Amino acid sequence: MNLVLETLLIFIVGTILLRIGGRKSISQMTIPQTIIMIAIGTLLIQPVTGHGLWTTFGLAVILILCLLATEYLQLKSDKSETAISGKAVPVIVNGTINVENLKKLRLTVDKLEARFRQDGISSMKDVQFATLESSGQLGYMLKPEKQAATKEDIQKLISVIQNGQMGNRNHTDNIFTETITKKQDDAPKYLQ
Repeated sequence: MNLVLETLLIFIVGTILLRIGGRKSISQMTIPQTIIMIAIGTLLIQPVTGHGLWTTFGLAVILILCLLATEYLQLKSDKSETAISGKAVPVIVNGTINVENLKKLRLTVDKLEARFRQDGISSMKDVQFATLESSGQLGYMLKPEKQAATKEDIQKLISVIQNGQMGNRNHTDNIFTETITKKQDDAPKYLQ
């Protein structure tokens, strides 16, 4: 019965500690967050294998405090953020693949294409800029002609069409105005 209570306590304390540590999924975690979460997972099983329960919880709290300290440092200093988590690395710049950065990242063009396919992009020629973020996610911006139209774009287009039609109705070069006023001065004489 004692082992069952310890297991429940481990679960409750572990859940609380991981909530304090953050809610990101593994794919969104920085390197320090991943290390801390793996360490806490390993540490939380220690009481079952014979180490003290409170010693384990104390060490887990220290790990979470270390995580919070590194995240605070990253907020306060750009150099710390770069050293601890890294920065986004451009892999496509102005529509051109940055081969040197792909080599540094040990990322093949095939793997890059696979990531684009997962986002529904059928051709890398459609991509203007792409970066591999420090979280491992791929960020990209499509070329202007390949971007989806926004509601604002559609409203502007409607406005242009309406203003263009309105302008034609009131404009003296309107072909319908010519039929009403019988004004044909602009047309060449041989075509009248």
